[in-house]
Amino acid sequence: MTIGSGDGRMASSDFLMQVKGYGLTTAEISYWMPDHPKLIQLFVWQTYDVAPGFPVLHRFLDHWRQEIEATLHSIRVAHQHLIQPAEWRAVDGVITIN
Repeated sequence: MTIGSGDGRMASSDFLMQVKGYGLTTAEISYWMPDHPKLIQLFVWQTYDVAPGFPVLHRFLDHWRQEIEATLHSIRVAHQHLIQPAEWRAVDGVITIN
């Protein structure tokens, strides 16, 4: 999905979410099914979300608990802001170019 900027150019909704502070969130969900209680399975899920509250992830997990018969065992979360200020460091030294 793209959203117009008024001058004919389009910006993607993913880009606009990143500008608003959303970052890429990856959740590794360990769970087991009632018919196989000794077998832990993994599900990896990615979306844009806002750290540290993770409201999108919490909505997904609430849906999981209510609608899916699998029992959650553990959840590991990784989060990275894709748009962030550039890092700038002063370098102490002289570079000579011939």
